[in-house]
Amino acid sequence: MSSPSPEPSRRAAALDQADPLARFRAEFFLPSGQIYLDGNSLGPLSRRAEAHVQRVLGEWRALGINGWTDAVPPWITLSETVAAQVAPLIGATPDEVAVTGSTTTNLHQLLATLFDPCGSVLARDSRDQGRSPRNVIVADELNFSSDLHALHSHLRQRGLDPARHLRLIKSRDGRTLHPADIRAAFTPDVQLAVLPAVQFVSGQLLDLAAITREAHAAGVLIGWDCSHSIGAVPHTLDHAAADFAFWCHYKYLNAGPGAVGGLYLNRRHLGRAPGLAGWWGVRPDRRFALVAQHEPAPDASALHIGTPHLLSVAPLLGSLEIIAEAGGVAALRAKSLALTSFLMELADRELAGLGFTVANPRADAERGGHVALAHPEAWRICQALKAAGVVPDFRRPDIIRLAPAPLYNSFADCADAIARLQTIVRTAAHEKFSTQRALVT
Repeated sequence: MSSPSPEPSRRAAALDQADPLARFRAEFFLPSGQIYLDGNSLGPLSRRAEAHVQRVLGEWRALGINGWTDAVPPWITLSETVAAQVAPLIGATPDEVAVTGSTTTNLHQLLATLFDPCGSVLARDSRDQGRSPRNVIVADELNFSSDLHALHSHLRQRGLDPARHLRLIKSRDGRTLHPADIRAAFTPDVQLAVLPAVQFVSGQLLDLAAITREAHAAGVLIGWDCSHSIGAVPHTLDHAAADFAFWCHYKYLNAGPGAVGGLYLNRRHLGRAPGLAGWWGVRPDRRFALVAQHEPAPDASALHIGTPHLLSVAPLLGSLEIIAEAGGVAALRAKSLALTSFLMELADRELAGLGFTVANPRADAERGGHVALAHPEAWRICQALKAAGVVPDFRRPDIIRLAPAPLYNSFADCADAIARLQTIVRTAAHEKFSTQRALVT
């Protein structure tokens, strides 16, 4: 197996030696003999996440139903406990956050609560009076397919044709969105927009605050899919005045496969009846009254539907403990930027002439937590990388995603991964050349 050349290895060692987050690597169960660079798809298990799951299982074993009140913390308030710890990661107050459901079900809930195709309830000012209803949703063609599935199905349930009432912002290069194209999409017939904070393929980080201002100036409500940014990029949703957001916790927050999701509802929308009502969204003091009329909680917890999934909430407690000890998301972002900068620098130098292009934006303010390398043979290269002990991620048509996570990846991981990638492609090119030469001779 190829090793990185001496100079990148020396630099990586020096950077790792000075890294204040290096000690957290030991908190994680990393696949033996592998360089794990796929945390933007599924983060690895941490020892603390495992401990919290074992604790809840032990409480269930020992307490049975009394765990709802006698566990520590009590199960009945566990979602609120976790929501208060998640809130600083997105720049919100705890009453605006609900830890519940999954990414797509939370999007469905937010659409059911906020999308107003009649254009009357949520009109921002008198500009909408006398105009045709705002009954269009704006999204983008690069967004994760599950969001688009939810938008299509929601419009159909409202009796609206997605072909007319869902407008997708086009990409000029197939990888990123241009700010002017986003602004142009906020036309007078648009009531609501859903955009990703970070594009899941290219890693483009959108200017959430600026785009939110532009949406509001056009009278449009706007929400953000933060699945590929939470835990890697600091957000200030309150300061930006975003209307809503939703996300998963199993990527950079390492809460496990299918972990509980999260949502944010700006406080100016608190008090609205949830579009999808369920008993766990009832005021806590009335939840067990079990009356037929829904009495929603006064905060974002009104958007809960069913009983919290405690065994998928528990791992998140461990992850949040580690993040707090590491100095919060700002500390994670600083190392993430350093790791991805180092990775791009090595890609530029070590992979020169081998057909690679750095496909993510390079500016710190324009990229999320992963590096996207484009190559015509990306699929085959990803399979070879896995065989060589590097765990990447492939995205159609030609992207290799490498996500060095600040809590458990090192600069040495980046240097080793690029060295193995270089060896794979050079070996393949040499074998192809030798085969062609043999055929000619």
